[in-house]
Amino acid sequence: MGAEASGSGRALRELVREAEISLLECKVCFERFGHRQQRRPRNLPCGHVVCLACVAALAHPRTLALECPFCRRACRGCDTSDCLPVLHLLELLGSALRPASAAPRAAPSAPGVLTCHHAFGGWGTLVNPTGLALCPKTGRVVVVHDGRRRVKIFDVGGGCAHQFGEKGDAAQDIRYPLDVTVTNDCHVVVTDAGDRSIKVFDFFGQIKLVIGGQFSLPWGVETTPQNGVMVTDAEAGSLHLLEVDFPEGVLRRTERLQTHLCYPRGVAVSWLTGAIAILEHPLAVGTGACSTTVKVFSASMQLIGQVDAFGLSLFFPSKITASAVTFDHQGNVIVADTSSQAVLCLGKPEEFPVLKPIITHGLSHPVALTFTKENSLLVLDSAAHSVKVYKVDWG
Repeated sequence: MGAEASGSGRALRELVREAEISLLECKVCFERFGHRQQRRPRNLPCGHVVCLACVAALAHPRTLALECPFCRRACRGCDTSDCLPVLHLLELLGSALRPASAAPRAAPSAPGVLTCHHAFGGWGTLVNPTGLALCPKTGRVVVVHDGRRRVKIFDVGGGCAHQFGEKGDAAQDIRYPLDVTVTNDCHVVVTDAGDRSIKVFDFFGQIKLVIGGQFSLPWGVETTPQNGVMVTDAEAGSLHLLEVDFPEGVLRRTERLQTHLCYPRGVAVSWLTGAIAILEHPLAVGTGACSTTVKVFSASMQLIGQVDAFGLSLFFPSKITASAVTFDHQGNVIVADTSSQAVLCLGKPEEFPVLKPIITHGLSHPVALTFTKENSLLVLDSAAHSVKVYKVDWG
């Protein structure tokens, strides 16, 4: 009887946690809804719900015109109304909810499973972000997105510290960023699909180098332990290693490491083993649908592991579409899955696939992953326009 009660209690806590994350949190500012004026949930005419403070921030000060941050439908601030179902749910759950002032924490979970501890960014701060990287020296988070200034740098607390990379057609501008990495000496490297180039900035935003004319469509980019830069070329089906004198802004050497890849996009390098993981996006014959394949090469470019969406489907109950790849500190391959809105561990390349979901809740459209030195996992959620910080919760 006691075991039953304990299990019911855990289930209830999990239900409350899910309600907080999915229903009772404003997806623009990530503050919990409440009865206080600024935190009151407001219905937009399109059906999406944000807090009153965000309605006020999004609305034009004179005309009150605003766009829904999720579907872009136009309305006016005075067209919004209290969301009564959310207010009633707040009353119903009452004291079961954690205090609004407490730091976000999820319910205890099994060792190895990651839970979201906080998030930063949000619509307006980030607009349709595509790439994520971590500065190895400062721990600051670098995101590329579709805002007026394409590169945004956040401090360790999630506050915006700096931004640069104007949207424009000049050589030093960034037209359409796809991915970003930060080198060991704190240079920011961006792949730009707009003019099919790679652009290198110092950490303060000064342009150091533009590498153009060598790529059909540069996509994924990653720094190696030796401070080289790995780049995938999606249209050419190739992987390149760039050796750059970053302080001088000079490209020293380009080496094509792999050819005959199928639309490679994401790339990751293990700092433990030197292994290289690549995400391919081949088109399914006769359907036009896009599948995904994870290939892992040794540091000497020998294929040591490979698994495609069909192989993963034998171990996972739903379709898997890998959108990002990284390595954890133990050398396991970690992928983001946009189909099931999850993050999965595939195990070490020689063990493929040992599939274990490590994040199954709270994501909408994960597009980039990276681990911090403290072993937190940063997930870039493009649909939520935010970076979400996950940690192991040992209960």
